[in-house]
Amino acid sequence: MTANSVEIKNLDLSFGAVEVLKNLNLEIPEGEFLVLLGASGCGKSTLLNCIAGLLEVTGGQIWIKDRNVTWEEPSHRGIGMVFQSYALYPQMSVKGNLSFGLKNAKVPKVEIEERVARAAEILQIQPLLDRKPAALSGGQRQRVAIGRALVRDVDVFLFDEPLSNLDAKLRADLRVEIKRLHHKLKNTMIYVTHDQIEAMTLADRIAIMRAGKIQQLGSPDEIYNRPKTKYVAEFIGSPSMNFLNGDLTAEGFAMDGETVPMQGYKFANGAAPGPAWMGIRPEHVATGDQAQAMPYNADVTVELFEPMGADTLVWTTVAGQPFHFNLDGQHKVASGDQMKIGFDTSRSSLFDKSSEARL
Repeated sequence: MTANSVEIKNLDLSFGAVEVLKNLNLEIPEGEFLVLLGASGCGKSTLLNCIAGLLEVTGGQIWIKDRNVTWEEPSHRGIGMVFQSYALYPQMSVKGNLSFGLKNAKVPKVEIEERVARAAEILQIQPLLDRKPAALSGGQRQRVAIGRALVRDVDVFLFDEPLSNLDAKLRADLRVEIKRLHHKLKNTMIYVTHDQIEAMTLADRIAIMRAGKIQQLGSPDEIYNRPKTKYVAEFIGSPSMNFLNGDLTAEGFAMDGETVPMQGYKFANGAAPGPAWMGIRPEHVATGDQAQAMPYNADVTVELFEPMGADTLVWTTVAGQPFHFNLDGQHKVASGDQMKIGFDTSRSSLFDKSSEARL
């Protein structure tokens, strides 16, 4: 059984009368890459800052490597943190930025040289060691910021939206570098982002947060294919999931005078009849002959479309409700076209209308 690297026990944090984190519990095994994902204001960065010791908690405990660090200083917690802003010293070279914290900690000079050389090799920044931050690109600066955490030789790395200031190409490149870094070091990494692509590609597990609570904790595959709430289903997936409004009955999912059979659907909490949402991902929608063979199919009219290169996103209506689906980018389509679409209801997600919990 893998030991826990970080444990959060009944954590509360309030700013005056405002509760930010509420009785939050989380166990992170040794060597796991955990992503805290959520919209702005959900509490993900606040939780990371609590783990780092940058915020004083109102209640509960934080354990790192079987040690209660709730009231310890950040420097004593065995963590390395990478912030959204690079926060490099502009007057120092890359080497100076990497070694500054170690010098302050009175680490022997020979050991400093070894740690800086190792971090520079891992991050492939050896040619940059004598440059000042002003002479570096955004991606290079973020590598140096990661290197500054790396030289500390810590058990847990904390990343607070480290790629959000970079352009799309650099974000994609550095995502791969961070994943390689984790595979190489095998340290525990906790990564905060609002970007679902970063979360899905980097994480061993994702914790989706909302209003200071964890809505769902699971692997990217679990969260994508079996979201526990409508909020999670809406948040994960691009383009976003379709939601059809109707009622769950003994015969299936009823909407606009027709009933969609639900054979093969695995209910999570029983098939209680009542108002419900049916969620269908745009990429799970079939067209043409494939649609004909699906448990549910319908003839629709293309209202508008968005070419995206590899895919084309098509907007239409199903049962009088807005609906969108993906086509191959090479598929020729025009507004006003008639198409047959269908989907396999066993791959859909049903949510109770009032609680928004998965059915």
